[in-house]
Amino acid sequence: MLETLRKAFKIKDIRNRIFYTFLMLIVIRIGSQLPLPGVNGEVIASWFASQGTDGLNFFNAITGGSFEQMSVFALNITPYITSSIIMQLLTIAIPKLEEMQKDGEDGRKKIAEITRYVTVVLALIQSVAMAIGFGRANYLDKFDALHVIMMVTSLTAGSAVLMWIGERITEKGVGNGISIVLTINIISRIPEDLMTLYTQFIQNASNVGNAILAALVILAVILVTVVFVIILQDGQRRIPVQYSKKIQGRKQVGGQSSHIPLKVNTAGVIPIIFAQSIMQFPVVIATIMGKGNGNGIGSKILHGLSQSYWCDPEQPIYSIGLVVYIILVVAFAYFYTSITFNPLEIANNMKRQGGFIPGIRPGKPTSDYLTKILNYIVFIGAVGLTIVAVIPIFFNGIFNANVSFGGTSIIIIVGVIIETLKQIESQMLVRYYKGFLND
Repeated sequence: MLETLRKAFKIKDIRNRIFYTFLMLIVIRIGSQLPLPGVNGEVIASWFASQGTDGLNFFNAITGGSFEQMSVFALNITPYITSSIIMQLLTIAIPKLEEMQKDGEDGRKKIAEITRYVTVVLALIQSVAMAIGFGRANYLDKFDALHVIMMVTSLTAGSAVLMWIGERITEKGVGNGISIVLTINIISRIPEDLMTLYTQFIQNASNVGNAILAALVILAVILVTVVFVIILQDGQRRIPVQYSKKIQGRKQVGGQSSHIPLKVNTAGVIPIIFAQSIMQFPVVIATIMGKGNGNGIGSKILHGLSQSYWCDPEQPIYSIGLVVYIILVVAFAYFYTSITFNPLEIANNMKRQGGFIPGIRPGKPTSDYLTKILNYIVFIGAVGLTIVAVIPIFFNGIFNANVSFGGTSIIIIVGVIIETLKQIESQMLVRYYKGFLND
């Protein structure tokens, strides 16, 4: 990684792209500190601290603390993420969108434009709901039309600006703009989380030996998790493909070998986000409405859905929610892979191009073979995702190590760093070939 960056800084164009990305990240962090006009930030921060629900903590983490501080970037890029997921699902359900996706660069540009409009609509809906909800709870300076409009405009504009910055990073920076924006938000919360761990387990340790042991355990858990995620993100199964030779005039063409790379973690972090969203949605709604703090059956169900109560030795019954969570992660891994990877389409494309998998007949047998291999790989990836997601939950339940970054955050950070380095390497390679051709 350091060698790649060292070589990248020697090339002026790529160096400028890195500096441009860095400046955009500074703008993001400055905007995350700008207070939202008409909102009592201190009251909202106190309310947020008193809640401590997993859904709010995760939302605050991916917004880089902007939600807790109620800055102009409080919504951040969450509307864009939601919009992208919705468009991916609609592409499968609506034939016209599916045609656009297959229509090359022009089709992708049209889908990207629709995604932007959907993002603005979602940001508008979320900001209106927040403005009315906070206004009724007396968190605004004044609950009138002017203050509501001002809050809605600021939140929607903030989300749109971040979307624009993400696209500019993709175009003029190092690439992966939206992912980099999300990553810098999560990274910005890590120092505070590490300080929490230091205060809880090292500074307050009974003696020096326990403090050193706690530091070594924390460091080992973080390193092992990061290494495991790197292996999970880079792991892939390569399916060999052979293309038959053809006669064109007096020449024989084709016959080259290739492969189909099937990633172990095909669905990325999406299954965890889906599972968390489904389980935390009732908890967040109940929290906003001030419900779920009693001892009734409804409160117990909400506790079972909340990660804060899982793996607690004193209340093992609530860990049933962890079992449901694991099932959802595995199910969504298969679901998301099924809508993003079509073995039948790949098999038909290979057949039209004269390609085949050695030992497997073209057509449906190839599709069945790819489906079988894919199901096996997806299961391994889902198990790996589950392990990464459960590690922080386990330590939270056993040792009460409550931090905002966890398995989901580590997967996002590692995945984006790996993809960004690959983007830089590809840009260096393209520039090398351009220079070679010019010479």
